[in-house]
Amino acid sequence: MAVPQNRVTRSKRNMRRAHDALVAGNPSECPSCGELKRPHHVCGACGHYADREVVAQANDVDLDDEDAA
Repeated sequence: MAVPQNRVTRSKRNMRRAHDALVAGNPSECPSCGELKRPHHVCGACGHYADREVVAQANDVDLDDEDAA
């Protein structure tokens, strides 16, 4: 069974974890609607990617409608 020979100090442990910090994203502006989106991803607000619509957005879906069965 693997058991450490000596205790790892707080300093050595924290030095090992120096590169584990989270980095902030790099949002870019959607050219069609102006919302912030992740680079190289489809815009969640309008469904456009590279100036063309790739995901059709539903307009005003009413789930509480009595006619929908």
